Amino acid sequence: MKRILNNLNKAFENKTRLGIMAVLVANEYIDFNGLKDLLGVTDGNLASHIKHLEKKKYVRFSKEFVDRKPKTRYFATEEGRTAFEQHIKAIEQLLK
Repeated sequence: MKRILNNLNKAFENKTRLGIMAVLVANEYIDFNGLKDLLGVTDGNLASHIKHLEKKKYVRFSKEFVDRKPKTRYFATEEGRTAFEQHIKAIEQLLK
């Protein structure tokens, strides 16, 4: 049991960060507003959680302009995908 608990990742304990990673692992990318609307969080809340995941190198972003408006897209990194999948597997093992 202790081994399983050690595989839980503290970066995903927060429901917003868990949601961000779930969306990014299931999709190639998503833009800031789409992610904000999907998770039902404020700009500041989403930005702070994304920043936390960026520091862990679980998320990366790209910025571009579309019709003179800035558009930020977020992607899960390979490291982020691996960490998230290990976290989900640990949860599944706990439920067995």
